[in-house]
Amino acid sequence: MSFTKRLKDQLIKLMLGKSTVPQGLVELFRYSRDFGSINFNFEKSENCIVAVSTNFRYGSIITSGKNNEELDKNIKDAILTSFEIPFSYASEAKITKLGEGRVGEYAAA
Repeated sequence: MSFTKRLKDQLIKLMLGKSTVPQGLVELFRYSRDFGSINFNFEKSENCIVAVSTNFRYGSIITSGKNNEELDKNIKDAILTSFEIPFSYASEAKITKLGEGRVGEYAAA
């Protein structure tokens, strides 16, 4: 993630203050409560691993990473982006990976 995006996200969080959260964060928790986790299929290509959501109700989430650690980080960022949540709220969203192997499950705690 670029330095500029991180700085912008931190400024948004600072401007909103601690008592306010983005609407997308509320929507993410509602989505998790109503529909459960978001599942991803993993496909390995020559130089990266591609993750494609299989049950996201608002379309598809597609991202990739060079290794499992980078892919995990990119999936969490893609979920935040889908709900228009600045990355600076990642700790509040508490998105966690539930599954292993060729299929991964991610949910907001």
